[in-house]
Amino acid sequence: MTSTGFRRTVVAIGVCSSLALAATACGSGDDSSASGKTRITVNCEPPRSAKLDRAFFEDDVAAFEKRNPDIDVVAHDAFPCQDPKTFDAKLAGGQMEDVFYTYFTDARHVVDVRQAADLTPYLGRLKSYGSIQKQLRDIYTVDGKVYGVPRTGYSMGLIYNRALFRKAGLDPDRPPATWDEVRAAARKIAALGGGTVGYADYSAQNQGGWHFTAELYSRGGDVVGADGRKAAVDSPEGRAVLRNLHDMRWTDDSMGSRQLLVINDAQQLMGAGRLGMYLAAPDNIPILVKEKGGDYKDLALAPMPGGRGTLIGGDGYMFNKHDTPAQIRAGLKWLDHMFLTPAKGFLGDYARARKNDAPVGLPEPRLFTGAADATDQQAKKAAANVPVENYRSFLEGNTRLRMRIEPPHAQQIYSVLDAAVSAVLTKKDADIDQLLEEASGKIDSILARS
Repeated sequence: MTSTGFRRTVVAIGVCSSLALAATACGSGDDSSASGKTRITVNCEPPRSAKLDRAFFEDDVAAFEKRNPDIDVVAHDAFPCQDPKTFDAKLAGGQMEDVFYTYFTDARHVVDVRQAADLTPYLGRLKSYGSIQKQLRDIYTVDGKVYGVPRTGYSMGLIYNRALFRKAGLDPDRPPATWDEVRAAARKIAALGGGTVGYADYSAQNQGGWHFTAELYSRGGDVVGADGRKAAVDSPEGRAVLRNLHDMRWTDDSMGSRQLLVINDAQQLMGAGRLGMYLAAPDNIPILVKEKGGDYKDLALAPMPGGRGTLIGGDGYMFNKHDTPAQIRAGLKWLDHMFLTPAKGFLGDYARARKNDAPVGLPEPRLFTGAADATDQQAKKAAANVPVENYRSFLEGNTRLRMRIEPPHAQQIYSVLDAAVSAVLTKKDADIDQLLEEASGKIDSILARS
């Protein structure tokens, strides 16, 4: 999933949505345009409805073409950038753009079906590659070969309401670091009354399974075993996740009576100032302010409770297996310009973002390391227009957590785990051992079919 509800909604793929199009419409390997330039097709241009992002993207492409007059960039709009219902069909039909967007969880699949170009011989042309976080680079590395380049990365944390913490007698500068502390804080916040909810969690539309996974990782557990063949949820860590949710719901009454929530429900509660805590990534914060009525000063972010791990996600670009060497070199140049130069480009021009009232200073995405990261963070700090101190705990705590990507066949597995999470939140007598045993059997079947 993507961070803000995982952005896996059904959208048009833009210019290349029809599989009946000729191969030249997307990724063809033909690197010549009528002018004799090297032409590359790319996707994930923001839609026309997102006027500001679209304008930024087009300005940056124009600047790139001016700097590289021998390259012609043909952008296809699709945002969200990948429709899971058509992604595999586009792969199988050879219809991907020359440079195409992928979620982290798609990278291995694209390689396995042999639709990705090997970028390894060309990496010397990507100036920023060595400064990208290794754990993100490794996602696109298979058997020692590099098949893609990360663009953004995020990790889950605990969003909490500082105003409610103060009102409940809690220190907003010392957020919960363990699940026991989350439970205790949720009880105090719920005791404020007036419809206030201490802690909220999702349990529908696969989102319950996603959060179960995040909470399991935070305790050091696994969804799937190391060999990728058997489920690992029927474990002490899995039981602890469900037991904690059950007890917060039924013993403490700190999660409210309304359940089967999804991300929008939690965001509405938090934006209205009636929710103490929920799990999310940093990009939820501007949504809470701009769409749900929240205030930046009241919203803070802490690392995942539990201290063992956190669920990460993100995206990047891969290259069509039919690309010519010239197209690969051109595509890498384009990525460097658009996304991978610290404090510049579509995602890194913080001064431009601030000028247009976009939030600057959120703790993620954080792509780089070393001097590149220092340059990026310094520019972000200089342009910040949100209370960066509210996210210090998240930044510091994340350095001690193991970063974990989503399990294989994530959406199918999340659907199974939804049932377990929803059961403990809606049935006081839910049998946790039975729920995990049943979930394990269903996950084993999913893995066997793959």
